[in-house]
Amino acid sequence: MIELTKEGDLWIARINRPGKANSLTHTMLSELADIAEAAQEARVLVLTGEGRVFSAGADLDEARAGLATSDVWERLSGAIARLPGLTIAALNGTLAGGAVGMALACDLRIAVPGSKFFYPVMKLGFLPQPSDPGRLRDLVGTARAKLILMGGQKLTTEEALQFGLIDRIVEPDALIDTARDLAADTRAARPEIAHGIKRMCQ
Repeated sequence: MIELTKEGDLWIARINRPGKANSLTHTMLSELADIAEAAQEARVLVLTGEGRVFSAGADLDEARAGLATSDVWERLSGAIARLPGLTIAALNGTLAGGAVGMALACDLRIAVPGSKFFYPVMKLGFLPQPSDPGRLRDLVGTARAKLILMGGQKLTTEEALQFGLIDRIVEPDALIDTARDLAADTRAARPEIAHGIKRMCQ
């Protein structure tokens, strides 16, 4: 249910479970983490989904069985954050629950119109994954992070752009091409320069 396409030094990992709103099982999360950990050789890693939802978060059956508190989420977001190359979340639709963490760990986030963004972890009786609140705060500010995590607010695409949660709104048929365009300069640069700039921005 995770498809990996390699276009030379650009890797595209696609969540392909649209019939279940791309909800994530432990196996799928492990596959994504394996890809992120193996992507040291990639200059750019793009994460996207199939259908109209990027991911609704954890598969409900597995969440009830313990996936909601598994360290596999942190393994995935940590692997993405550690990559020396450019990471892009190309959000083909709504981003919810634990899936928010992998997008927060990316360098850039682009999304299609009509997407929703929410993280109802408190309502479900869980803490967020350890690194998620800090990354969210760094993007949107402390009060807005609390608005999302404690106020349970569901953001529209326009609000997400205004808040700084996403960087650009892109029409669905241009989503992956836009990600490729954003990746072009990084792919053309010498690796040590691109990696150096990324370190200086952190």
